[in-house]
Amino acid sequence: MWEGLARGARREIAALATSGLGVAELHAAAIEVVARVVPAELTCWASLDPDTAVISSMTSGAARIPQRYEPLLATFEYDGSERHTFAELARGPRPLTTLSARDRGGRMNEVWRPLGLTSELRVVFRAGGTCWGAAGLVRRGEFGDREREFLVSVAPALATATRVAARVGGIRGDGAAAIVVVGPDGEPRAETAPAHAWRAELDEIAPGRFAVMLRVVVTGARSAPGGSFRARIRDADGGWVLLQADRLIGGDETVVTIERPTGADLHDLLFAAYGLTAREREICHEVLAGRPSAAIAARLAITPNTVQDHLKSVFGKVGVRSRGELVARLT
Repeated sequence: MWEGLARGARREIAALATSGLGVAELHAAAIEVVARVVPAELTCWASLDPDTAVISSMTSGAARIPQRYEPLLATFEYDGSERHTFAELARGPRPLTTLSARDRGGRMNEVWRPLGLTSELRVVFRAGGTCWGAAGLVRRGEFGDREREFLVSVAPALATATRVAARVGGIRGDGAAAIVVVGPDGEPRAETAPAHAWRAELDEIAPGRFAVMLRVVVTGARSAPGGSFRARIRDADGGWVLLQADRLIGGDETVVTIERPTGADLHDLLFAAYGLTAREREICHEVLAGRPSAAIAARLAITPNTVQDHLKSVFGKVGVRSRGELVARLT
């Protein structure tokens, strides 16, 4: 029975992947598919940046985690104190882990237990060695072995679907850079007018979303040896936003800038989303730099015919027919 349920779920997810949905819409629909087999009181899915495993978007199930707990969960995710974070799972060999009421970590003691929930399951969506997303399910009562097997079975399909959805929504041009100064308590001390506009835009996704993502990058910067941390996230319309946090030397404040990314900021993510090989990515970088095939061949120590062969493969994967269309798609 469980194998049949998994096959059916994979078929539904594959159909969603070809329907042109963005990541948030895809995850909202897939949450319903999974919930029919693995119910939970609270569900939150995230798309993960394939380069950094930082959360890019979050989508809740029918019942959303109470807003007052979201900044605390963001802190636990990136301050280095908590086990089984999404980033840890994304980089590790196991795709799934569970926490029970016996666990003494911050998520269980300070969030789930006060809400009357006793079990948390986390699973990452990995395909081809790259992690594209993750899901957290929380409920009263343990998750069974069959439920875990079901989620592990459908996770690769969810990874592929998320990878395809990551191609939807493009680079929306330059916008005014915004600055937020965050104090040691994690609260903003000052923000520019463009930052206030970004707050309103991101909170269109869900109330408090701006504060949660601000906490993510600030916590990451404070935990990083170099004092810097960045996240590529989705806005309410499916476009990309770049958040960069930097600890101030000699002070206790962190400065966060928010702006639209350039094409170069997204190239690696898009290359991964289209499934390009390492050599195909090199070829794309050369094409984006405006070099002809002969020059690319000389720089990479391959023949011009080999360059053309790689370009044909790239065109097929990206769905374009010329260099001009390729550049337009990636910039």
